[in-house]
Amino acid sequence: MNPQPLHLRLTWKDTATGDCRSPILELPIALGRIFEGMPSTINGERVSRIPLKSSQVSRFHAVIATEGDSIVVTDTGSRNGTFVNGTRQTRCVLANGDMLQIGPYKIAISFTVNSTETQSVNSHIFFNPQTNRPDPALGQPVVSPVPQTNSRGEFPPIAFLQANQVTMRSIQSMGLPVEEIDWAAVGGGLGSLIWVDLLRICGVKVDRIAVLGMEEQPYARYRRLCLNSQIPLRERLRSNSDSCPDNIWGWPPYAVREAWQELRKGRLMVSLKLMWQVFAEPTFAETYTPRAGNVFDSIDRETVRIGWNQMFRYGRVRAIRQTDDGRYAIAYSRSNANQRDRAFLIAKYVHLATGYPAIQFLPDLQEYREKTQDFESVVNAYESHDGVYEKLEARGGSVLIRGRGIVASRVVQRIYEARQRNANIQVLHLMRSPKPQGNKFNLTVRVVENHYEFQPFNWPKACWGGELRVLLEKAKPEFRPQFLGDWGGTTTANRSDWRRIVKEGLSQGWYQITFGEVERVERDSQNRTVTYIQEKDLKGQIKLQADFIIDATGLDAKVKTSPLLEDLVIQYNLPLNNLGRLSVNNDFEVPELRNASPNNPEGRVYAAGAITLGGPYAPVDSFLGLQYAALRSVESLAANGVPGVGKLSVWRSFLQWSKWILNKSPG
Repeated sequence: MNPQPLHLRLTWKDTATGDCRSPILELPIALGRIFEGMPSTINGERVSRIPLKSSQVSRFHAVIATEGDSIVVTDTGSRNGTFVNGTRQTRCVLANGDMLQIGPYKIAISFTVNSTETQSVNSHIFFNPQTNRPDPALGQPVVSPVPQTNSRGEFPPIAFLQANQVTMRSIQSMGLPVEEIDWAAVGGGLGSLIWVDLLRICGVKVDRIAVLGMEEQPYARYRRLCLNSQIPLRERLRSNSDSCPDNIWGWPPYAVREAWQELRKGRLMVSLKLMWQVFAEPTFAETYTPRAGNVFDSIDRETVRIGWNQMFRYGRVRAIRQTDDGRYAIAYSRSNANQRDRAFLIAKYVHLATGYPAIQFLPDLQEYREKTQDFESVVNAYESHDGVYEKLEARGGSVLIRGRGIVASRVVQRIYEARQRNANIQVLHLMRSPKPQGNKFNLTVRVVENHYEFQPFNWPKACWGGELRVLLEKAKPEFRPQFLGDWGGTTTANRSDWRRIVKEGLSQGWYQITFGEVERVERDSQNRTVTYIQEKDLKGQIKLQADFIIDATGLDAKVKTSPLLEDLVIQYNLPLNNLGRLSVNNDFEVPELRNASPNNPEGRVYAAGAITLGGPYAPVDSFLGLQYAALRSVESLAANGVPGVGKLSVWRSFLQWSKWILNKSPG
């Protein structure tokens, strides 16, 4: 008999961030909620301790160890139990390929002998810095140590990069354009728009604000990702009626605006249905969500109203450094065509809303594309891949979908639409594990049907402005991942049409769901993709053949994937939160970047969006989340008496809302 391996690969998905983790660990292995609550040794053997942040996980929940020739998992008296392949166990011999469930975490078990074996579990597709579009040919951006000597044409200069604080004299001596401003928004997307929109409402003049971005429309990247993931302008976004990026007050909400448009067209019943939907949701009607095209049109109106084009500068930001007079120097390239068109922007207050720097891409699919250079059969849902559906409609075929969130649901809908033109299309939906029950928090449990977990939005609604928001904001930083783990997870919207499509597909046989951990992906002699799944007990492999594979697993906002943010973290030794994002306070400020000067007010840096997940607010990458972050940051500036920023009093709020209604400039 061959000896049992003494190492295990445990693979699971972080319920808060969606990141896949796959460490190879030496036995014994302890699993629990609190690292210090698990033993460091068992019977004299050093223990590999794995903390799983969720209230459903006990302090010391379970242990995996060898017993003779077997590998055994033992529940250590946990409150919610340990499950193996869906069955609750107090002690169970593990087999290769088993699925271990502890709280909301589903952990795949793989035996391995080689402890030095590595596997990248977070490969990426990065956005091209010249085009701002997903570029599968682009490698990992690397922040290298600052060189000691200047190369010809180096920008920013080495002296600038090496200094924590640069002098205004040194910047001016470089002979490059220097613009001095009060407020700078770095990113140029929706987070930047919402922040400067609130500044304008609170009295800041348009000529004192600069926005640096790659595309003039603030929603350009977001819209592109929507279109790529098969959300056309007529389709609805996963957002609430009163989450209006063009309107800080949320009134009139999108449902009222859409109902009015329908009424003006003479479609009374459609208008009344929309009103019923928004007042009866979610108990008696599906949750209302706005059409993508309506959202973008409303943003266009607001950009004109606040003078966005006057504030916007095309700029690829290279680095940010503190100045010796309490401000910040932003080095950026001003032209896409001419890389020597470089400049500096000097600002007192800086807002970072750089969005997602990368798209997650499954490592086995990345390896397949690198090996075969086949970028048409294997695609990511956030890449432009309309050609897949065009080929399916023309000649039929089979599709393997990976992932089961909101994007996967939209892809299934798009394939269903393609089947109306060509019924010879088959879908195999590969999921890591079954989903018999939804995530729990206290007494609440999310609904599950056909292994899809349903929730109107990506977080429970109380995270935006209810008791869960207060709970997270008051929590100590070390406890926040536990709450986020309980509230997070991969969910999709509870739409009747999506549920009907899945049921119809399962009953008719053209849509199938299967489960397993992928070992590798190859191409066969007919140029079809072959996905290999390891069977239990190392008995063999399952082969899944398909003409196309679509990866719908998500986006990545970790600091290490953004050269600009990682440079800031390294240069100023900034702390990261427990999820690997920027650490911000309750006002969304990065306090370690405050820049004090003896004769000037203190400069400050704020951040918003997905780069702050893990901090005081859960839905940071939503429209309402971006508005909340902007409101907290601008309120803190007004409270600290920053010149030019007025408090959003009841009178100012009413006056500015009236100007919004009349489509007049904030003034």
